[in-house]
Amino acid sequence: MLTRDYYFDLPQELIAQEPVARRGDERLLVLDRKTGEYRDMMMRDFPSLIDPSSVLVVNNSRVRKARVYASTESGGKVEFLFLEENEDHSWNAMVTKSRKQKPGRTYTFFDRDGALYCRARIVDENGDGTKRVAFDGVLDEDFFQRCGHVPLPPYIKREDTFADESRYQTVYASQEGSVASPTAGLHFTPAILDEIRAKGVEILEVTLHVGAGTFLPVRSENIEDHHMHYERYTVTDSVASALNAAKAAGKSIVAVGTTSVRTLESATGEDGLVRAGTARTNIFIHPPYRFRTVDRLLTNFHTPESTLLMLVSALAGREHIMAAYEHAIARHYRFFSYGDAMFIC
Repeated sequence: MLTRDYYFDLPQELIAQEPVARRGDERLLVLDRKTGEYRDMMMRDFPSLIDPSSVLVVNNSRVRKARVYASTESGGKVEFLFLEENEDHSWNAMVTKSRKQKPGRTYTFFDRDGALYCRARIVDENGDGTKRVAFDGVLDEDFFQRCGHVPLPPYIKREDTFADESRYQTVYASQEGSVASPTAGLHFTPAILDEIRAKGVEILEVTLHVGAGTFLPVRSENIEDHHMHYERYTVTDSVASALNAAKAAGKSIVAVGTTSVRTLESATGEDGLVRAGTARTNIFIHPPYRFRTVDRLLTNFHTPESTLLMLVSALAGREHIMAAYEHAIARHYRFFSYGDAMFIC
């Protein structure tokens, strides 16, 4: 299939720059993936759409304040986006003005009060355009808390604020490591989750740390030629056992967000069994794809020609998705990370 088959014209004013005033007040477009029929609802209605014989799977990854500014040797400013720590405690990072940032160059990092925090140097260039950065000592989360900023996606055209520190996290985020929020989970409030549990629905947590590659465009003409970025995920023994028991009982598996989908489908073998463990995945889900575990999906509205749009099209069909998106645009739904939601059932 061709990448251009997933293009749609999105008015800029529909790209949400701020979250709604109150979490859970987002709109919800419900799409029947078999018939293509859709209806307009609200996120507060979501518990009523979940059958009691379902299992809800969420991604509990927490967004790190991974965007950090540094001073160069000449006094200039560059921005680092720290992606992942290596075994030798160096970090892989994306850097602005990338061509000028060469191995051997050193940088100084200051905390928000302007005090010197640490120094680092670029020690190598990775093959994917990122740099390997070594620090004076071993970094811990204190560095990101004192020096970092919330890494809002590039289509949000403003600086991060104090409010983003909570609103760009899900209410169940617990495992630090993402550079972007698993945004389908941003719609949940504790009350909505309690209402779902009250119906007898089991809520299970997996972890996938979202990488910056989630924003990379598909540049190949044929989607099969696109190579996905790797992301690290974890499925615990108890969650794998619960999922396998639920599948054996014929329960519906409802994933919250495309990151939960990628985790579940990566952890499921050809035999249909979900396996526990920690691994890296670069699974690229696009039509045609046979889902092994996921039956339904709560997700946000995605960018044109993106791998995420291709993933939801694999679940609901490209024609159904594109028709639903056309309706969402006509009804002025809010798009992307701080936007509204879609439930594919």
